[in-house]
Amino acid sequence: MKRIANVIGAGPNGLAAAIVLAQSGFKVQVFEAEPQPGGAVRTLPLTLPGFVHDFGSAVYPMAMGSPFFRSLPLDKYGLEWIHPISPLAHPLEDGTAVILERSMDATAVQLGEDGRAWRRLLAPLVDHWFELAPDLLGPVTMFPRHPFLMAKVGLHAFASANWIANSKFRGERAKALFAGLAAHSFLSLDEPLSSAFGLVMGATAHAVGWPIPRGGAQAITNALCGYLESLAGTINTSTRVDRIDDLPKADVTMCDVTPKQLLPIAGQQLSPEYRRRMERWQYGPGVFKVDYALREAIPWRATDCNRAATVHLGGTFDEIAASEKAMRNGQHAERPFVLLAQPSLFDPSRAPEGKHTAWAYCHVPNDSTFDMLPRLEAQIERFAPGFRDCVLARKIFSPAALQAMDANLMGGDIGGGAVTLRQFLFRPTGKYYATSARDIYLCSSSTPPGGGVHGMCGFNAAKRALAGMRG
Repeated sequence: MKRIANVIGAGPNGLAAAIVLAQSGFKVQVFEAEPQPGGAVRTLPLTLPGFVHDFGSAVYPMAMGSPFFRSLPLDKYGLEWIHPISPLAHPLEDGTAVILERSMDATAVQLGEDGRAWRRLLAPLVDHWFELAPDLLGPVTMFPRHPFLMAKVGLHAFASANWIANSKFRGERAKALFAGLAAHSFLSLDEPLSSAFGLVMGATAHAVGWPIPRGGAQAITNALCGYLESLAGTINTSTRVDRIDDLPKADVTMCDVTPKQLLPIAGQQLSPEYRRRMERWQYGPGVFKVDYALREAIPWRATDCNRAATVHLGGTFDEIAASEKAMRNGQHAERPFVLLAQPSLFDPSRAPEGKHTAWAYCHVPNDSTFDMLPRLEAQIERFAPGFRDCVLARKIFSPAALQAMDANLMGGDIGGGAVTLRQFLFRPTGKYYATSARDIYLCSSSTPPGGGVHGMCGFNAAKRALAGMRG
């Protein structure tokens, strides 16, 4: 008789867990609260007719670099990747931009005196990405598959971005580029572990690129759903799960939810001690996000910004560091670090002919209610004078509005939890994916390796569940 698995949540991690279990012969049912699967990987008509927008994530280095996603025939289910000319542009006050090229050598050339240091810093990760990825995208372990390579990477990864920038680079251009990459951590740049995000983001640009899916984020979700359905898995949308006891009986239940959401869902099936640990889970900062319908392409002062789908707006290392420190101290930066995506430059299906879309967000304290729109747009105008004149319509998402669209985005936290040392090493506890209930597992971004669209949280959790059942 076939074993049965229930999966709560149809985000990329829930779908990844469902696929692994379906591949192993389980009868799998996925239950999604929203009418459309995908979680933060959805494409929606948020502004004007003919403009399509990515609700959550928009650019996908981790999906391209994910060992699990690369093992799936997602291209047969409609997923087509578009690689911009360059992965990233970082404009500066002088009217130029630092460009993170796909080629490490090309990037090194434009970094001048810091080119050799850039290569030395990133080469171990870039040259061995697919050897290291299973360790990098799993729980921290004492016995990695490639201990010497991981040790070499780890020496830099546990440092602060401030230390890396000032000990490795001399020029402001390389420091600024690294600051923008490290700011993906949501940490102050003088905090330990902030450099890890800079290293991984920089390495993926060279190793696999920063692509966008043709047609929008939904193409990723649709491909995962299509492949799951080919394995006889079923997806039930508009089906919110309040209690596991309300679901059909199953041998295992995978939960693509955050720790504090798990508590009412699992109820008394969790031990008192495990519940206490879940209640101590810390959520990270939130984001304030805006989607734009544009009359024309963004008028960048540095025209090289048109080479990239992703643009980091924040200026120098010191300016970005000040922005992130303010956010970590519960404040709202006067000049926030802004992440901007302009997918329609490379995918005309996103907007009517001649028109464009853009997607931008900045970091704010968790559950912030402060209106960051004037400050966010001032940063765009700083590097693209006349931007506001291009805006036809905008859709603004506060942290609360993001959570209303996707319950996993608690207080606007898009990473599934704060990056503290304890939550980096034991995410969410030393059990990782397992809970105190033998048949309930967590598979959300609150488990290793954390945030990002890679499916590895779901993949690792399902593998752990299978091992537990065999044991």
